[in-house]
Parts: sequence; structure tokens; C-alpha cells
Amino acid sequence: MRRTGVISFKTDRKYLVLVAGLMWCGVGIMLMTFAGIWLLRYNGNGVYLFLAGGILAGIPIHLFGFSRLAGKNIGRLMEITGKRSIFSFITIKSYFTIIFMVALGITLRHSSIPKQYLSIVYNGIGTGLFLSGLKYIRTFLKLGFDTE
Repeated sequence: MRRTGVISFKTDRKYLVLVAGLMWCGVGIMLMTFAGIWLLRYNGNGVYLFLAGGILAGIPIHLFGFSRLAGKNIGRLMEITGKRSIFSFITIKSYFTIIFMVALGITLRHSSIPKQYLSIVYNGIGTGLFLSGLKYIRTFLKLGFDTE
């Protein structure tokens, strides 16, 4: 029996890959924006060292952490056939990880840790997320131009 009047947020794997990439890149930009604002407000010496430290930390975070995770997730998404819920771009387990990370981020932002030091962490994770999100975008573009 078909349900009527219900909005269905189902799509194919191509758009699940796009949603994942946009989310990863978007969260990365958000974290880097927090860090940038904190560094703009910082009146001490070494602003460029804090900025460079965060960006340089983001490279290994991307290469050895998030990129591998993105690759596994892209592989999972590529196995999907048919249409799935738009929210299935990540697994249920990952939603719990996200809740934990958001709570940790809020805790850190409201802690007594000086924001210039916290900017290194935020820039590092933000850079790693953004760069790894580009992996999803590249996959989406490849899917968009391939004929299946």
C-alpha cells in the first residue's frame, strides 16, 4: 500500500556522495572560520604561527585520518543500489560520533583554553575535513560525467 502525503527524502548514491562532501567541506569551513575569528581578535604575537600551525596540522589529519575515513565511506556509498534516505550518507554509528564531536567542540569553545591555542586544533581539524570533503566532490563529479 502506497503512503500519500508523506515527503520522501530519497535519492541515489550520486547525491548521497554530494551531500556527504558538502557536509564535510561545510563543517571544515565552519571550524576554520571560528579559528580565523579568534585569531583576528588576538592581540598578541605569533598570529601567523598559530595560523600556520593549524593548517600544517590539517595535512596529516587529512592524509592519515579523514581521507581514509572518507574513502571507506565513499566505498560504502558506491555499493548502494536504488534510492536511499538522504540521511544515509553516513552510518548510524557515525551520527553518534558526530554528536560526541559537537559536544566536545562546544566544551572546548567554552573552556578556559586560550582561543589562539584552540585555533590550532580548529584549523587543523577544519583543514582536514575540508580537504577530505573534496574527495567526495571529486567522486560526485566523476559520477556526474560517467554514463551508467
